Amino acid sequence: MSASNLPEGRVTFFFADLEDSTGLARQLGDAFAPVLEDSRRIIRRAIDENGGWEVDCYGDEVFAVFTSPPAAVETALSVQDAFQAYVWPEPATVRVRIGIHEGEGRMAGMGYVGLDVHRAARITEAGHGGQVLLSAAAAASTDAPVRDLGEYVLDGLAEPEHIVQLVPDEFPAEFPPLRSGRKTDEPKLRIVLADDSVLLREGIARLLEDAGMEVVAQAGTADDLRRYVGLRKPDIAIVDIRMPPTYTDEGLRTAHEIRERFPGVAVLVLSQYVEPAYAMELLADDAEGVGYLLKDRVSDVDEFVAAVRRVAAGGSALDPTIVSQLLSKRREAGPLDDLTPREREVLELMAEGRSNQAIAERLFVTMRAVEKHVTAIFAKLGLSATDHDHRRVLAVLTYLHSGASPATPQESRTM
Repeated sequence: MSASNLPEGRVTFFFADLEDSTGLARQLGDAFAPVLEDSRRIIRRAIDENGGWEVDCYGDEVFAVFTSPPAAVETALSVQDAFQAYVWPEPATVRVRIGIHEGEGRMAGMGYVGLDVHRAARITEAGHGGQVLLSAAAAASTDAPVRDLGEYVLDGLAEPEHIVQLVPDEFPAEFPPLRSGRKTDEPKLRIVLADDSVLLREGIARLLEDAGMEVVAQAGTADDLRRYVGLRKPDIAIVDIRMPPTYTDEGLRTAHEIRERFPGVAVLVLSQYVEPAYAMELLADDAEGVGYLLKDRVSDVDEFVAAVRRVAAGGSALDPTIVSQLLSKRREAGPLDDLTPREREVLELMAEGRSNQAIAERLFVTMRAVEKHVTAIFAKLGLSATDHDHRRVLAVLTYLHSGASPATPQESRTM
C-alpha cells in the first residue's frame, strides 16, 4: 500500500503475530507455510472488515492501523474468534497475540515512525497466544471489557506503560505473567551468567537486559562463577555445563555446589548437548528453582526469557528435546501406551516444568480440562497426584527415567 493512502495524526496501531512461530515451523515442517498463509488471511480479512489499513507484513507478524481504538478492538475479537474456530493441522496449536496502542501516526518514507509504533510492538511482544493487550490510551477510547494489569517498563522504552487486557466473556481471561517487561513496583531479576564463550555470554546478557533483567556479573570459569554468586547473591545463576579447564562437567558440578551453599539462588544450566543423564542428576533431589535447556533454545527469545523467569520464581524448566528423548527410550510396552495423544501432550509439558495454568494456556484449553488430564495421567502411570509443580515434575521424570537406558551425551545443534 502506498504511504499516501495511510491515515496520519492520531491513529490506532495494531500488531498481531503467532505465538512460538519458530516452534510451529520446527513442529510442522513443510506444513507450516500453509498455516502461515491461513493465519495471514484470517487477520487481513478482519482488518478489511473493520476499515483498517495493512501497513506491513513480515514473517508471522501483521501491522495495521485504524482511525479509532474500537475498530482495532473489533478486529482483535474477530481474529481471536476465527483462530479458535479454525481447524489447524494436527498436532499444532496455532494462536495469535495482539497488541493495540493509540498514538501519533507520523509518516516517513513508506511507513510510520516514532516511539508510538515501537510501544505498540512492545505491548504485543509482552502478550501470550490468545491474549489481546491494550495501552491505557487505547483502552480509554473503548467500552470493551478489560482487566487492569498494571504499569510496566517495556523492553527498550524509557517511559513505563499502563497495560490492560481485553477480557470478553467468550475468551480465556487467565494467562501467565507477561512475557517481557516488568512491573514498575517490582525489582529487576538479578542474574549471574557463566559461559567461557565471551560472544555467547554477551549476547545472552544483552537479551536478558532487554527483557528488563539485570546481569550483575559475568564469569568465564567455574571459579569465577562461585565467587560472583557468593558476592552478588543473585536470584538465578545461568551456567554453561562445560567450562575450563577440562570442558567436561565443571558447570554441572558448580551448579550442584550453588544449590547446596546458596539454596535461595535458582540455577539454570545451558548445554549444547542432549544429555538426559546430566539433566536427571541436576533435578534428582529437588526440581524447584532448577532448569536445564539446550543453547539453541536461546534463539526463541520469548520462550527462553519465560523459562528464566519461571526457574527464578521457584519453578522448573526442562528442555523439550530431553523430555522427548526420555519418552522415546521407553521401548517396551507399558502404561505410556495407554495415554491418549492429548494426555501425552500434557505429560510432556508437565515434565518440562509447566504448571496447569501454563499448560492450559499452551494448549488453549480450560484449566478444568488440564486437571482432568493430569489426574488421568497420574492414575495410568501409578503415580501419586500432587498440586506442587516441582514435586510432580520429579514424579514424572523419575518414572520416565526409570525406563530409559543410560544416555550417552550426543551433540545437538549449537547456536
